[in-house]
Order: sequence, then C-alpha cells, then structure tokens
Amino acid sequence: MMISTKGRYALRVLTDMAEHQTEGYIPLKEIAKRQEISEKYLESIVKALVKGGVLSGLRGKGGGYRLRGTPDQYTVGGILRLTEEGLAPVACLEAGAEPCARAAGCRTLRMWQGLDKVIREYLDGYTIADLMQADQPGDFYVI
Repeated sequence: MMISTKGRYALRVLTDMAEHQTEGYIPLKEIAKRQEISEKYLESIVKALVKGGVLSGLRGKGGGYRLRGTPDQYTVGGILRLTEEGLAPVACLEAGAEPCARAAGCRTLRMWQGLDKVIREYLDGYTIADLMQADQPGDFYVI
C-alpha cells in the first residue's frame, strides 16, 4: 500500500480548511495558494470530498468550500478511503474483492489480515483535529 498524492493532499487541504473554518466558505484559489497545490488538481480532490459528504460547496461571490462537520468527526482512515483505491496490504483484502480460491489453505492470510487491522485502526485513530495540533516538543535538541 502506498498513499498517493491525492490522499496526502486531501489531508493537507482538510487540515487547512479546518484551521480556517471560521472564515466561512473558502475559495479553492486560496487553499491552492497556501498549500502550493495546483488548483486544477485540487478540484479533483475536492470533488471526491464533496461526493463523500465531507465538504459542502457554494458557487458565486463569497463561495468556495467548507467542512460539513467538525474536524474531530473526520478520521484520516475515512478520508483516505474516499481518495485512495484501497488501503489493504494485499488485493484479496480489498473491499469488494472476489473471494480467493486459496484462502482456506493460505498460510499468510492471517498475517495479512492482522496487518490490515493494524493499518485501519491506526489511520482511524487520527482525526483532522489531531492533524491540526502543533507538533509536541520532543527529545530534539541542538548542541
């Protein structure tokens, strides 16, 4: 599994929008400029997020996009499932995959299922609100 730019940019865009949510509807042009993402590419990302019910849009003067809910309602896993073709580590675990004829005798299936569970739980454990938090000070120091 490799997360595409579409998925990574969707997380950046939603975090940006959450940080500016008090401004109402935000024009794509502003988000594209702040995030240094092509406005054209951003349109395809936003389209998926509107279709998935994460964003609402308003046309015309004062228009743009905004979150439909609060940042803590959207998990990273949920957003990536909207923007990526899949998050499963192997094809047989993808949503809607045909049952594998070898599943009954597959010695690696349990391991792949475990990895899939870890991935889902980890990504679903982070929300857009979590991404808004500034990095916590750690053990980083300079001598």
